[in-house]
Amino acid sequence: MNIDELLDQMDEVLDDAFNVPFSGGKRVIDVERVREIIDDIRLNMPTEIRQAKAIVADRADIVKTAKKEAEEIVKRAEERARALVAQEAVVKAAQQHANEINAAAQSHSRELRAKTLDYCEDVLRKTEEQLAKSAVEVKTLRTSMRRSASGAARVTPRPQHPQE
Repeated sequence: MNIDELLDQMDEVLDDAFNVPFSGGKRVIDVERVREIIDDIRLNMPTEIRQAKAIVADRADIVKTAKKEAEEIVKRAEERARALVAQEAVVKAAQQHANEINAAAQSHSRELRAKTLDYCEDVLRKTEEQLAKSAVEVKTLRTSMRRSASGAARVTPRPQHPQE
């Protein structure tokens, strides 16, 4: 299950909670179920982070492939130019063509690198935003749970545990 689904489950637990009379809208929730969901979120967080790392690794592979393609294009252009050296008029045309191929390869390489960086930046930004959103939602939920627990404690006092 992904983090969004777990947060949806937590939302359902909150929606299913019943109001405590005369508490100003406070609700009683299934604390154990919420803790289970929070534990599942904690277990899934590393998965989201691993996915972000995989995206960064993919970016490096794409850049490496683009460089390799550019080198191969340049190499082919140089080989072709050497083959045409025998004829002077052809040599000038070959040199010009090789330069064009080299410039096109460099341009293509820069374009691929820019697109790769943009793509990775976008994916990492979205991942960062999702992680930040999830963290805010968890913090809000914890605050809400504490408030709910405080309200429930006034209605039915219970012994305090040192862990809380």
